[in-house]
Amino acid sequence: MANVTAADVKRLREQTGAGILDCKKALEAAEGDFAGAEEALRIKGVKDIGKRSDRTAANGLVAEVFDGTSSGLIFELNCETDFVAKTELFQQLAAGIASAAAAAKPADRLALLSAETAPGSTVQQLIDEAAVTLKEKLELGRFARFDGGYVASYLHKSDPSLPPTMGALVQFDSDGGDVTREVAQQIVAMKPQYVRREDVPADIVERERRIADQITRDEGKPEKIIPKIVEGRLNRFYADVVLTEQAFVKDPKKTVKQVLDENGIAVRGFARFVVGQA
Repeated sequence: MANVTAADVKRLREQTGAGILDCKKALEAAEGDFAGAEEALRIKGVKDIGKRSDRTAANGLVAEVFDGTSSGLIFELNCETDFVAKTELFQQLAAGIASAAAAAKPADRLALLSAETAPGSTVQQLIDEAAVTLKEKLELGRFARFDGGYVASYLHKSDPSLPPTMGALVQFDSDGGDVTREVAQQIVAMKPQYVRREDVPADIVERERRIADQITRDEGKPEKIIPKIVEGRLNRFYADVVLTEQAFVKDPKKTVKQVLDENGIAVRGFARFVVGQA
């Protein structure tokens, strides 16, 4: 067996990013041959990624990329533990993905995965290499992009020691100043699902109406006032899930729609991501 020194292990670790013990075992198995040891580590890394494929990556971060003020994207990068989410390597990975996104201007998640990070290397390869070093399942999660109008965002840290784990990207028809960021904060905090009442699918509205009607009848309300009570309950449903009908967090006496109207802007669309949540 070749005499493997600590210096040899350090050198191989610097070349591959693999763990100390893995480097030592690879060098010993390769009889001190660095090329052979590196090849073995790469093969092991691919196998380890396969073993991790059925594990859940429910931690990570949310990041954003802007191209001026009229174009922006938001993406989720996932890992298995918040310990890895805190590491410099994981956050460097996110920065590398963001740089690739800024250059490639991908239209969707698959386009971002295939975007180049360096000649001959892609975002997917960058993620796989980091997964070998960090020994966790890493994956690019959700992705959203808006082009046109005015795009604003807000990222939120749920823990000061962690990177942002919540975020919203919002497309407005024009710049409304500070209120654009305030609306993005509203979306992160209040969890709306739709921009306007008209955006709620008809089958969902009908389901909520049926539920409200049944609850009202079970309460024994007089038949003649049931329709009015049902409409009231339906309106409260809209106030929960529709952005423009929510009470504005910074001034609950006003709805978000009133604030938007006062500032002469409208929301075209938004994406809200919380790490680990669908």
